[in-house]
Amino acid sequence: MIKNQKPRLKTKRVKYEDDQQLVMLAKKDNRAFSLIYERYFERIYLFVYKRVRDEAIAGDVTQDAMLKAMMALPKYEDRGAPFSSWLFRIASNEVNLHFRKAKKMIQVAVQEKDVQTIMEEIEIKPTEDEQSKLIRLLGDMKPAQTEIIEMRFFMHYSFKEIADFYNISEASAKMRVYRILEKLKNSSDKQ
Repeated sequence: MIKNQKPRLKTKRVKYEDDQQLVMLAKKDNRAFSLIYERYFERIYLFVYKRVRDEAIAGDVTQDAMLKAMMALPKYEDRGAPFSSWLFRIASNEVNLHFRKAKKMIQVAVQEKDVQTIMEEIEIKPTEDEQSKLIRLLGDMKPAQTEIIEMRFFMHYSFKEIADFYNISEASAKMRVYRILEKLKNSSDKQ
């Protein structure tokens, strides 16, 4: 071995089941971040793609998110939430940054059955007029509120997954969702 050359990272033979083991390894040797990258890239990409609806942009945003994660990894602290929620928050921030830079609105693919599920949840008659009104109201919400509704009703995240994403309790996730739904119902009643 040449002097001052780091030894090769021998991680391909070892299967790391625990994310925290991967994080500890990557904190010691940033080349080990490739293991985190391989484990999460596809999931992060799909999350981003559902928000930007463009393969090239999704690839770029995902790469930016993974690069930011790698650069921020030394500061990462395990606070009880899954490591993946930390990665998804970074990806979400990168998506929002992309839209701010492009001065575009976030577009969400909405399926009729998902809108009907929201309508049932807030006890609105499932008419075409009410459905259009609800879609308009969803478009007028703050991005943070839209993101939670999108995760729950369009991406079909469980309350536990939403809680992990925001690093909050499951009860807090439920409370946030139902407060937003109540706001939608009140706004719908007023129109």
